[in-house]
Amino acid sequence: MMTYLYTTRAKFDKNNQGEGLTWSKYLEWSRLNHLTELVSVDTGLNEVLIDPDQEDDNYWTEMIFEEGRETGFFRTTEYVLRKTDIPKFNLLAIVIQPGSDCSLIQQDDYDFLGYDLLDHYYTTSALSNCGGFDETFLPGDLNNVGLIDDYEKAYTIQRKLRENNPLEEHADTYVIAIWRHRVIGW
Repeated sequence: MMTYLYTTRAKFDKNNQGEGLTWSKYLEWSRLNHLTELVSVDTGLNEVLIDPDQEDDNYWTEMIFEEGRETGFFRTTEYVLRKTDIPKFNLLAIVIQPGSDCSLIQQDDYDFLGYDLLDHYYTTSALSNCGGFDETFLPGDLNNVGLIDDYEKAYTIQRKLRENNPLEEHADTYVIAIWRHRVIGW
């Protein structure tokens, strides 16, 4: 049985042209020129839109912690929507280390987008925010939102990242299955 968690994340696409990292600079740096949007659980590129409210008892019961770390993932959609106060965002359902092919799982009002590889700090995507691991995967291995389409390929890349980069902390990853809500946040 898989446990579904939820998060709201900032959008990152051609509309990001202001301060900081622009879309065009990101595409040039990442070599992911085929992306139409980045939908990731990387906190630097698709930031978590729920402020950590450590004074709120609900925060402590809703937030998922792993090894003492805040993951940016929460137990319910009700909580993440109540705590998100901007009009446009990605409402994501995720599964950490899924045990089966998630592309076959239908969720009401969600579309399966693919798999991300998130480091053990729950902050950085090895796929979209590490400058590339060409010995393990190439930009063309990612779909148009920066994720891996195939379940087996996601786990193969996860294994090879560790083998090929044993001293790189961002190469020690979790496979994260991602679905995006079709209506909310658009």
